[in-house]
Amino acid sequence: MHQHSPMKILAPAAAIPKISRRALLGGFAVAGASLALTGCGKEKGFAASALPNGQLGRQLNVYSWGDYEDPDNISDFQDSTGVRVQLDSFGSNEELIAKLAATRGTSGYDIVVPTGLYIPQMVANSLLQPLDHSRMPNMANLDPTYTNQVWDPGNKHSIPKAWGTTGYVYDTNVIKDELASWQDFMTAAETTASGKTAVLEDSWEVVAIYLAAHNIDMNSTDPAALDAAEEYLVGTLAKNIRAFNSNVATSGIPQGTFALMQAFNGDARQGMLTASDPERWKFVFPTPTANLWMDNWSLAAGAQHPDAAYAFINHMMTPEAALREVEYIGYHTGIKELKEAALANEMELPELVFPPQDVLDRMQAAVLNDGQERRVQILNRMQAKAGA
Repeated sequence: MHQHSPMKILAPAAAIPKISRRALLGGFAVAGASLALTGCGKEKGFAASALPNGQLGRQLNVYSWGDYEDPDNISDFQDSTGVRVQLDSFGSNEELIAKLAATRGTSGYDIVVPTGLYIPQMVANSLLQPLDHSRMPNMANLDPTYTNQVWDPGNKHSIPKAWGTTGYVYDTNVIKDELASWQDFMTAAETTASGKTAVLEDSWEVVAIYLAAHNIDMNSTDPAALDAAEEYLVGTLAKNIRAFNSNVATSGIPQGTFALMQAFNGDARQGMLTASDPERWKFVFPTPTANLWMDNWSLAAGAQHPDAAYAFINHMMTPEAALREVEYIGYHTGIKELKEAALANEMELPELVFPPQDVLDRMQAAVLNDGQERRVQILNRMQAKAGA
């Protein structure tokens, strides 16, 4: 496994209607060079000293994942500042990057929400502008665990928005065995859950099932390792897969259409919360490891409303806004003492949002590297075999 760089671990949705915000990785393209991803303070509000002349303007344009911000937080910001927030959504980091690259500073967007491992690429291509931390005093509310990541040392171009991880959820009415590992997932998919299993439409995540189960670096570029993964995934697992769908848990759990689903933790929680019998389902943070990711607030190059943008990000780092966000999207936002606040607020299924430290310590993060093209080919072959 590749070594954790200083994500001092605790840790690392397309168009509306809601699609899983992690649907992004389904076409995880090779984008050039290898890109590695490797406290509650008091609200400072919209201090005039942090905003030149105290002027915010009347408009703010945000380009984010679908349904990825709590509407009450947007309303509060608008009511407090008089700034109208226009939210547009994208379905993948590739889509975001293509939009910004094509417009070269004239996209019209002020705030964008890229995933961490893409930030070096975006910075290298002048798609993001450096941040002025003095304009965001509520950065003091961030837990240092989530700052100063290897893909953006010093948070020069990004502020943590949300992080999550990958695992799987299963129907205990169908699968009676206790599942804990990726090997358990594969065994169940081949037996009890055959024909009732779904995996993410995500080449990196699907190939990682095999690699992690065999204690091979999930980011491996070793041809022999990828050959072995392809042999199993295409030759054995594919015929047992019913669906490749990155938001399957949100609907598959309440509808009971699958017995075993690879899923992101927040999506699994959302599905359980809407199920009539949530106790029937169990989410697994699998051993030995799984992906850990972080999304971020960033300022687009050429942002026309920077004052409003800084004020908005500052607003989203207040303890009150952070609590609303974690309740709404089901992912940790990186604010100090958020778990304690959520528990005090009687948050449902908090264990899916706040896994124990020993789980977080064994998580690893995806790397965009030279092996990704091969991963895409493997996923394509799996989908063809499953549909044959």
